[in-house]
Amino acid sequence: MAVSRITEPNTPPDPGSDRLRNGYRAAVIGTGFMGRVHARAIRVAGGRVVGVAASTPTKAHDALRPLGAERAFADTAELFASDDVDVVHVCTPNHLHGPLSLAALAAGKHVVCEKPLSTDAATAARMADAATAAQRVATVPFVYRFHPMVREAREQVRAGAVGRLTLAHGSYLQDWLLRPGDDNWRVDAELGGPTRAFGDIGSHWCDLLEFVTGDRITRLSAQTATVNGSRGGNRPVTTEDLATFQFATRGGMVGASIISQVSAGRKNRLLLEISGTEATLSFDQEQPELLWQGGRERSALLMRDPDTLSPDARRLARVPAGHAQGYQDCFDAFVADTRDAIAGTAPDGLPTFADGLRAARLADAVLTSARERTWVEVAD
Repeated sequence: MAVSRITEPNTPPDPGSDRLRNGYRAAVIGTGFMGRVHARAIRVAGGRVVGVAASTPTKAHDALRPLGAERAFADTAELFASDDVDVVHVCTPNHLHGPLSLAALAAGKHVVCEKPLSTDAATAARMADAATAAQRVATVPFVYRFHPMVREAREQVRAGAVGRLTLAHGSYLQDWLLRPGDDNWRVDAELGGPTRAFGDIGSHWCDLLEFVTGDRITRLSAQTATVNGSRGGNRPVTTEDLATFQFATRGGMVGASIISQVSAGRKNRLLLEISGTEATLSFDQEQPELLWQGGRERSALLMRDPDTLSPDARRLARVPAGHAQGYQDCFDAFVADTRDAIAGTAPDGLPTFADGLRAARLADAVLTSARERTWVEVAD
């Protein structure tokens, strides 16, 4: 996908007030699945999808109804120049995240950019610095943070119920690229970047680990594999189908994770298990209403019940116990928290461009370790 006329203004932005005077007025760049997810979340948060831009004006016009957008922009230059757009949601292929987000920030817009934030850590650092300099809210959708039972796990770790953390392990497994005939723009390194499985879903696993534990990976050893060496009519593939890595954290944990987009039967299985000297917690994203709590004497399966959850988890429990919440609910909560941050209230746990930069640095470390077959220190 190529979005035309990516331009940056010649004049510096006026940061002004972070409070939106006319509600959450957003524009979406990109009309695929993620564009639709973002657009719905904007509307649920009480915002307006003022407009949409795409690789062509025709595609933007065709997306008006699916996205619930008010108008189609001819290109991104028109979008950035629009006074009735306060927030830009970047939902394009990865190679456009950097230039589009930087242009939006330069135009004085708040930005929500899909992950990975950039295809390289240096550009991600520029993006994070630009958001700070522009005094704009800039967020990245690590939305699994917004499962109530993830927040419950985080609170238990914070409260000391797990004890001293010693071990973390898990996986993120999918099968949508299992066969050689399965193809997508993410497979192309020119569009998706040099890392695919780790950059796309491994970044989610690492973010969840560090978010729940409050600890950081400091060193890792990784290996990657490309199971299908060609796709789409014998087009060579250079990005990985799977990655495994072991790691150590600043706080003394050790652990390992398996990331795969070619595991038959696994649709979107993110599993994180954390053990300490007192208990073990296990969260499975395909069973998001539950949190397993293991102990030496007894174990329990905790249900998402607003009446029994910790305050931060209760805040994200939108419906009563027994009424399932899922992925779109997480996204809705993420955009609602972005809205509140722009309005001047910074919600706990909102993932920003700094978190996107962190993921980019972990991705660089994984690629370096796999290439050099050695342990690599992770830049903080």
